[in-house]
Amino acid sequence: MKNARMELSRRDMTRLLLAGAPLLTAKDALAQSRRQQQTAPAAKTPNAKMPAGRTTIVEFLASPFPYDGRVPDRDTPFYDATKDGRRGHTSPRGGFYPESPTYTDRRVLLHIGAGFDSSKPAALVVYLHGNRATLVRDVRNRQRVPAQFDASGINGVLVAPQFALDALDSSAGHFWEPNFFTDFLNEAASRLGEMTKMSGSVFRSMPIVLVAYSGGYNPAAYALQIGGAAGRMHGVILLDALFGEHERFVNWLVNKRNDAFFISAYGPASRAQNATMKRMLAARGLGPRDGRPTVLSPGSIWFLDAGNVEHNDFVTKAWVPDPLKVLLSQIPEFRRQR
Repeated sequence: MKNARMELSRRDMTRLLLAGAPLLTAKDALAQSRRQQQTAPAAKTPNAKMPAGRTTIVEFLASPFPYDGRVPDRDTPFYDATKDGRRGHTSPRGGFYPESPTYTDRRVLLHIGAGFDSSKPAALVVYLHGNRATLVRDVRNRQRVPAQFDASGINGVLVAPQFALDALDSSAGHFWEPNFFTDFLNEAASRLGEMTKMSGSVFRSMPIVLVAYSGGYNPAAYALQIGGAAGRMHGVILLDALFGEHERFVNWLVNKRNDAFFISAYGPASRAQNATMKRMLAARGLGPRDGRPTVLSPGSIWFLDAGNVEHNDFVTKAWVPDPLKVLLSQIPEFRRQR
């Protein structure tokens, strides 16, 4: 009963965050922000521009974990084992992990980009980390995701939830549930509004760029297929992350072929999996391109072989240093005016 009450509270509260807010597609959001840029006097938006980047880490109600449901496809309970009197989850790669602390962290990293200007077209970038990761040690400090975001020149904000804490596990938790990704985005919009003293609607209508590294492929695939925010998706960036769920990615691309970009950059760890997906796309009539793009435009599908690079360092050392910075800088719709 306790878990049921917590779940009801989380769903009720996150849905209240959306009450009365219009749902826009990525194209509608871009059009709206351009209209605001052309018609709104600067004096009426004194808080629109943030000179310096700001990062905080907060607990969410609509977080991927704790999760006490079932594992999709296998339809087995997530907590499937006990050890020394503690229940836990058996990961295919990591073995047994206890419920606490591995699957109880509700924290989410929020970052307001340097120079963020809400009066101009802006993106909400969602970063899904890989295995053996924590938000501070890895996402912020080692991979320097907020710093790469700022250095890219993109106008927008960054959101990065914690999944399994410091574990060899790609489980998506609540991201496995239909429309939960939208609940997560709605809470992120409200929290970002609190950080900037702006209305949450500013962030609730932003086009989304979804970035996944390594094990982040699993929550990314479910967010795209059943997350409820497909209309806002402007693009997907996979960083050595295609380790499964090919059919979900392919189906999303078939439906979004003219509206969003897709790029999968990879090294030896996922090279075979990327070759499989390219064959699947070709069989569905889509034309993926190989190479290093200079512009990531809607409707383009790219596969970028980074060479023999180390998987664990891929976010900072791939075909170029700081590849996330480079790819975000290649999205023309959201380039920050310097």
